[in-house]
Amino acid sequence: MSVLPINLETLKRRAKQSLIPLLTPHLLKLRLNTYAPYIGAGIKIDHISLDQGLCVVSMGLNTLNKNIVGTQFGGSLYSMVDPFYMLMLMHQLGSNYVVWDKSSHIDFVAPGNSKVIARMKIPSAEVITIQELAKDGEAVFREYKVDIVDDQQKLIATVTKTLYIRLRKYSKSKEQVNRIDTFDAQ
Repeated sequence: MSVLPINLETLKRRAKQSLIPLLTPHLLKLRLNTYAPYIGAGIKIDHISLDQGLCVVSMGLNTLNKNIVGTQFGGSLYSMVDPFYMLMLMHQLGSNYVVWDKSSHIDFVAPGNSKVIARMKIPSAEVITIQELAKDGEAVFREYKVDIVDDQQKLIATVTKTLYIRLRKYSKSKEQVNRIDTFDAQ
């Protein structure tokens, strides 16, 4: 076995640790905004800050996301908020934790006849609470609600997401990988 691949691997890891975090918000936003299902549904990430636990997503009404009665398709409404609580918690808690979506529920309140917006936030106090609850190795289940509103701030839908969080060393999912942080060519 050659020393060269090990040295290149070490160099690659160190570069990723020092350079990529500086670019992550911009690259992450670009990566998500070019994700094929989001392009097809017209979903746009307007703002994302994993460090601050904040994400704002919007979706205009177009021919690709209209349902049979001409309003926002429910699956697209749900899709626009689906991964973000998990992504934010994975980032804020770090690699010592495993985070999974456990369940979701969407309550449709009014038809979406225009652009819709969802604002998702995880306060820093929530991260501290999770760390405290998980410190003994028990599974932690946290529920998050996000309102989807139209451009007039009228409530269109409410999505409730339940996430499973556990210290990695106690989880059966030890091999879970955060692919967002992996900027290797695939």
